[in-house]
Amino acid sequence: MSEQAPPPDVAVAAPPGHLYGVLAEFDDTPALLRAAAKVRDAGYRQWDTFTPIPIHGLDGAMGIRRTLLPWVVFGAGIAGGLGGLAMQWWMNVFDYPYVVSGKPLLSIPAFVPIIFEVVILLAAITAFVGMLMFNKLPQLYHTWFASRAFASRVTSDRFFIGIEARDPQFDLDRAKQLLADAGSTNVEVIAEPDPPQLPAWVRKYAAPVAAVLLVAALVPPLLVAKARVTPNQNTRVQLIPDMDRQPRFLPQSANSLFLDNRSMRPLVPGTVAAGWAELDPVFYRGIADGEWTDALPVEVDRALLVRGQQRYDIFCMPCHGWDGEGRGPAAVTGQEKSPATWVMPTSLTGPVVRERPDGHIFNTITNGIRTMAPYGDQIRPADRWAIVAYMRALQLSQAVPLDLLPPGQREQMRR
Repeated sequence: MSEQAPPPDVAVAAPPGHLYGVLAEFDDTPALLRAAAKVRDAGYRQWDTFTPIPIHGLDGAMGIRRTLLPWVVFGAGIAGGLGGLAMQWWMNVFDYPYVVSGKPLLSIPAFVPIIFEVVILLAAITAFVGMLMFNKLPQLYHTWFASRAFASRVTSDRFFIGIEARDPQFDLDRAKQLLADAGSTNVEVIAEPDPPQLPAWVRKYAAPVAAVLLVAALVPPLLVAKARVTPNQNTRVQLIPDMDRQPRFLPQSANSLFLDNRSMRPLVPGTVAAGWAELDPVFYRGIADGEWTDALPVEVDRALLVRGQQRYDIFCMPCHGWDGEGRGPAAVTGQEKSPATWVMPTSLTGPVVRERPDGHIFNTITNGIRTMAPYGDQIRPADRWAIVAYMRALQLSQAVPLDLLPPGQREQMRR
């Protein structure tokens, strides 16, 4: 008759009402996989395995189904994409329509970067928060750590299976026997520890100390709020100030450092920026013999008009409109938002602008006029003349002189 192996060690059962579960220890991964399959086949639902390393096939042995987290993350990504599209659609099409570089208000390619960022943002946040929720984390302590063997060896060289007492099929003797028959080297009954009792002096002084700490915690934000609304002539504290605290002089102020006592230094006589001599007053300023020139200093052809239309659509159309009548989207929105203070742009096809010399219109584009901002630092001189040529074409389309019409149409207009 062969000698039987000694039964595994079984700890004494916990007191009734404090029982948490049964914890079994295994030496290697094959034993853990076989035991997990037996616990799964026994119908237990509230149980888990604990290993120091990932084990291939453990999910199948435990009968774990696929989590819903990928579908939740997918739904969050779809919601983020639709939300990013709706946000930009509302802002650009309804709340503040503004044409940028001639693009349509509803431009899906232009919306793609923001849509992508919102999709990634919502999906990442959902994946992180969902993982914590599905895993019931953070959990700084678990009752299984009441076992000394579990606490000292679960992350090094031992494998464990724990069956919780809250499982509907849990029976202490049956669970111990199942784990023992599954090849466990040690079966331990785990009891829930009693909640710790704070010392009497802690309970006595906890509330007053907490109140003092709460009041002290309010001091820094109050000081920050005070600093935001209170003017201060001193700069912030810096360990390495570098050039942040160097003397500063306002424009047109006195400065005794220089002989002329001026803080603003004049340009060296006879110097100009490289490539900006601008010796031709007609081309660069629109002035001929002291008067506004009435002739374009560039050759007018189809390429010039196409270029002028392109530059007009980018810089002028938002206020003056496609037809030059002064009803662009920016102007209409400004009138709707501030009807009492908004000044509508001048019609470019009306008699006022039509009778102005070309040089005057060029100067207006360069330096601005009344509420119109200057565009000289944004549009090159050649492009400004191209815009002037295109404006003349717009004016001609709105009021064609009779002598420019063919003879047949001219007779019809006279009738």
